[in-house]
Amino acid sequence: MPNDASAQLPIHAVLPELREALSARHEAVLQAPPGAGKTTAVPLALLDEAWLAGQVVLMVEPRRMAARNAALRMADMLGESVGDTVGYRIRLDTCVGESTRVEVITEGILARRLQRDPELAGVGLVIFDEFHERSLDSDLGLALALQARELFREGAPLKLLAMSATLDGEAVAALLDDAPVITSRGRQYPVDIVYGAPYQLRDPIVPRVVDAVLRALREREGSVLVFLPGQAEINRAARELTRALGESPEPVQVCALYGGLSLKRQQLAIAPAPPGQRKVVLATNIAETSLTIEGIHIVVDSGLAREAQFDAATGVTRLNTRRISRASAAQRAGRAGRLAPGACYRLWSEEQHRQLVAHTSPEILHADLAPLALQLLAWGVRDPAELRWLDTPPAGPYQQALGILAACDAVLSPAPGQWQLTPHGVRLAQMPLHPRLAHMLLLGCDIHAGETACLIAAVLSERNPLQDGGADLNRTLAVLLGEARCPPEYRGWFRRTWEQARRYARVSTGVHQPRDFALQVAARDVTGVLLAAAYPDRLARLRPGADRSAYLLANGRSARLPGDDELCGEPWLATAEVGGRRGETEDRIYSAVPLSEVYFDSALLSLVRTEDKVVWDDVKERFVAERRRCVGRIVVGSEALAEVPAAARADALLGVVRQRGLDILPWNNALRQWRARVNLLHQQAAERGNGNPWPDLSDEGLLGSLRDWLLPWLDGVERLQDFARLDLRAALQALLPWPLPLELERQAPERIAVPSGSNVSVDYTVSPPVLAVKLQEMFGCEDGPRVCDGGLALSIHLLSPAGRPLQVTQDLASFWRNGYPEVRKEMRGRYPKHPWPEDPVGATPTRHTRARQAAEGSG
Repeated sequence: MPNDASAQLPIHAVLPELREALSARHEAVLQAPPGAGKTTAVPLALLDEAWLAGQVVLMVEPRRMAARNAALRMADMLGESVGDTVGYRIRLDTCVGESTRVEVITEGILARRLQRDPELAGVGLVIFDEFHERSLDSDLGLALALQARELFREGAPLKLLAMSATLDGEAVAALLDDAPVITSRGRQYPVDIVYGAPYQLRDPIVPRVVDAVLRALREREGSVLVFLPGQAEINRAARELTRALGESPEPVQVCALYGGLSLKRQQLAIAPAPPGQRKVVLATNIAETSLTIEGIHIVVDSGLAREAQFDAATGVTRLNTRRISRASAAQRAGRAGRLAPGACYRLWSEEQHRQLVAHTSPEILHADLAPLALQLLAWGVRDPAELRWLDTPPAGPYQQALGILAACDAVLSPAPGQWQLTPHGVRLAQMPLHPRLAHMLLLGCDIHAGETACLIAAVLSERNPLQDGGADLNRTLAVLLGEARCPPEYRGWFRRTWEQARRYARVSTGVHQPRDFALQVAARDVTGVLLAAAYPDRLARLRPGADRSAYLLANGRSARLPGDDELCGEPWLATAEVGGRRGETEDRIYSAVPLSEVYFDSALLSLVRTEDKVVWDDVKERFVAERRRCVGRIVVGSEALAEVPAAARADALLGVVRQRGLDILPWNNALRQWRARVNLLHQQAAERGNGNPWPDLSDEGLLGSLRDWLLPWLDGVERLQDFARLDLRAALQALLPWPLPLELERQAPERIAVPSGSNVSVDYTVSPPVLAVKLQEMFGCEDGPRVCDGGLALSIHLLSPAGRPLQVTQDLASFWRNGYPEVRKEMRGRYPKHPWPEDPVGATPTRHTRARQAAEGSG
């Protein structure tokens, strides 16, 4: 089958073992380092296996560029054209024929193919290439494939092969029913690692990269592969390197390599340098493992990558520049040692290298899960846990994803937690783009603006080079529609955008179903309506005040335009791209268009929810009721309610109590003491742990149960002063069912009889409760009073005849023995009219002076 060009690939050493494993089992894991040849050799080597029986091999690649180039390479190895034995299917581009046996597809294609044909009829093997990258679509594709073969392929099982360079093979093997793991040693020449000086993420990277490339060209032979985080850095580095190399005696070709390039420019970057020249390829992490670039002997690694990080709290995906993992650094360095000994210039220190994380976290843990949720619902899965995953989708972002789908009219929930697709959602699931953009395309068909919708989707799918001219997306559309001049340097982007838009048009018209009635939208307002439908959570309203660049987003976040942007001051914006950093309170608006709010009554009516809101007016000290029309957290309009709904009124009144605290209620000392007595018995019962009949009357307990005990008493409350007229005693005492009031008086009496015969009140608001009594009234008593069925001794505050504290004790007998003699010595001269016997235990208790006591005794 393959020609001699592939005969010496290192992967050939393990192909017999792989064939044997797949003959005996229906799954296997292949670990092979970059450059071993697994991507191109394995599919072709398995084509003649008896168990395949003439069926098709699907090889799943994480990137479109890698998929297309793998197919081109395999076809070349067979001496054929793409579309013969080997073909490819990528988003909106297909090249297969009737005789195609190997289809190289991107991961999203696999999920949609399984949706159409869960059996995967005619397919014998699915290969997941570069599975270590753990993209969202690869995890989804594997989860669906595992369930599909379990349900639909019992007779002729579908075989699965996961291939990777740095995969945790044991974890994947366990997921694949303890599949055998085959390891290829590969062919790797030594790579000299050269570390640089430490640097921080905020430091400019391009000057350091340019210096390192120029140094590498001076010190080493061969072409250079440079890893940069993104397209912007690549373009800046290309300009500076072209300028710096302009006077070089040795011709050096500078090429860019990233996903948005045309096929011609991608092939130029991948191909060997022209004879007599060297080449510098400036690439994103797309070049880590998926592509083989000819002639590379030197790698310059910035140590950075740019990844999409979804913020479930705001629904915004932010592009974050991060340091790569040690595994990624190893793969990048390995690119320099595929053909001969090479060198890798790392632009960070050896100490910083030791601090890198071992592996990059899988995309499923930090991505926008709306596309995944749409596919799962289309598959019939309501709970992701029904499928087998290496990492189950996290619950919070998954719920956020369902919210996004609901905003796009793609799902409904007939019962709490029971989500299902609408007919519109079924159509969205058939379209190969994000549900937001798919929803926008179908709305574009409804309002007879399909071309505009497709152009917007094409612009938002890739980087917009015209964005630097301002946030207004209408300026970009004017260029695409021929209403403004396209700069010559962007003609390639112009052509690619129109090609993409035409593909989107074919997709949308293929699934669109016309509405029963037309939606009328003025031509000047079309872009605003389309973007608002796609990104309802990012609608922006100008904040009141002098700052014409400050906006409130429908998701509740603050956002800002650059102060000199032409859109500043627009009352409403439909915003497509918002960015910011985690932890910052304000985002930046990167692309938007003006929006007319009149469409909240027509084309955008589904975004508006009506709610009756009763809020407390602190100025008027009363609640105000109004009916609000809201888009997210933005109030579009409101009107006063003549009648206040009971439920809303109750929520408002309880909200006032929660906000201002329980002190707003008419407490007096007797009620505070009663509450403290009940709380004491509640605490005592809780400590015993054998059932607790006593209510929790702490601040937390009362505030947490306001609706149960206070709400029935609030009927007459209209203003703040009405709270002072509440019958708080009745409201609280209703919390004690019979016979607890009797138990309260028995176990925690309001007053205690002391030896003198007085009934003295107990202060239960302190712990332990306090009995404040004159010292002479406790003569003859060695065991002080107790409450709670004798389980708690009161704290006795013994007072002087003038009512001032002399001693605090819970042990009267000890006080009479040890403390009283000193008190007697000091007090008998100060209060000579009162008794101070030497033996207080044997003395008669009294609340009177000695003379009064003698008179009463003689009488």
